Amino acid sequence: MTTRIPHWIHGAPAAGRSGRTSPVFDPATGERTAEVDLADADEVAAAVADAKAAARAWRSASLSKRSAVLFAFRELLHANADELARTITAEHGKVLSDAHGEVARGLENVEFACGVPELVKGGFSEQAATDVDVYSIRQPLGVVAGITPFNFPAMVPLWMAANAIACGNAFVLKPSEKDPSASLLLADLWRRAGLPDGVFTVLQGDKVAVDALLAHPDVAAVSFVGSTPVARSIYETGTRHGKRVQALGGAKNHMVVLPDADVDLAADAAVSAGYGAAGERCMAVSVVVAVGDIGDRLVEAIAARLPKLRIGAGADPDSEMGPLISAEHRDRVASYVGAGADAGARVVVDGRTAEVPAGGFFLGATLLDRVTPDMTVYTDEIFGPVLCVVRTDTYDGALDLVNANRYANGTAIFTRDGGAARRFQFDVEVGMVGVNVPIPVPVAYYSFGGWKASLFGDTHMYGPEGVTFYTRGKVVTSRWPDPATSTVDLGFPTTR
Repeated sequence: MTTRIPHWIHGAPAAGRSGRTSPVFDPATGERTAEVDLADADEVAAAVADAKAAARAWRSASLSKRSAVLFAFRELLHANADELARTITAEHGKVLSDAHGEVARGLENVEFACGVPELVKGGFSEQAATDVDVYSIRQPLGVVAGITPFNFPAMVPLWMAANAIACGNAFVLKPSEKDPSASLLLADLWRRAGLPDGVFTVLQGDKVAVDALLAHPDVAAVSFVGSTPVARSIYETGTRHGKRVQALGGAKNHMVVLPDADVDLAADAAVSAGYGAAGERCMAVSVVVAVGDIGDRLVEAIAARLPKLRIGAGADPDSEMGPLISAEHRDRVASYVGAGADAGARVVVDGRTAEVPAGGFFLGATLLDRVTPDMTVYTDEIFGPVLCVVRTDTYDGALDLVNANRYANGTAIFTRDGGAARRFQFDVEVGMVGVNVPIPVPVAYYSFGGWKASLFGDTHMYGPEGVTFYTRGKVVTSRWPDPATSTVDLGFPTTR
């Protein structure tokens, strides 16, 4: 019998009532393992109403109470990291080491949110005018929603929910229907941590649920991570309905390798950042920009490493790269390899012919050289294990290439020259920059987000900007009667 994956409403699992479901697969075998309920507009409305009632009480909870719940959740998340990682691997397919890394990065965000008493402190100015004080406070928005992608079914929800809940909001999560089970495990951990019922809700669903959340008048803000076309639509629709929106879109992350770089270091970085999690990362390196005469040596070094990359089921501890999320996505990624070859790119390593396990949604690691900016393998976000090498003669040519790209999520430079690295971080028009670090995901006490078509909205995600997003400022100007001049006898001395 196929497992049925429900919603989570008012602190407990809740079976769907719409009658609609979507299949869930094990990407390593291709086997259908479950059916997930899909919410309709009525179910969304009922869940939001429950969250709204919970938000009213939760915003009144003391900062120490909120912090205590966050600390308890942090401990439970740490204690159940193995189970959560296995759940991620079973439905997404990434290898267990990647799944554990995802949990660890999510845990960092919970740890940051534990400091909410410090994070939401306002300011105070005494005697701004005669006997007048002015102070600022930050208050929660109410009900906020998160619409999260399949590639990080635990980490991205924690990017959003930890700060949102710490700041006093009720959080409604709409996870990907492709790997929904991690969201229910997170919900149960929140319950066990003492979070009041209704403050964390999971609505399984598809576009129907998303559209209902975007239109609902009681949802004050929406956070989203996904592709650029959907991010733009989420932003435009949500803001049209008067909501605060942060929508993180696609990426085409460039790794610039200067002629003085350590070739082995750069090749190792390109392989781990390009093929880790089968390339299904918004921060994956998808373009290596080889500057000057380093190109041949770098391509040779990367190619030499790919036959050693062990491809297999994510649950196998010997696997280094797992399958893609679905058969359709695997076939789409493979089609780009053919398109690149037809356009004139040199296929150095062809993942379509690699030895991979039968039955699952596997594709081998692919390396394309002599890619040019007019090819679809360069212009499109492929989101798979395809690494493109573009060659340029000069640093300025590499910088122009990166800055001309419509995506501006992350980038990296590999060099031994500190001056060149500093110039790059100063000049490059990208939101997150690595220096000899291929995947420059900020730590939890900074904020995550790109520029240009990689971000729609005014604030980046998590960290200090996450706190700003999930709260709104209020300034209070106050004057109280001076006891020395009051006509009411308050028992104070009449002279100072």
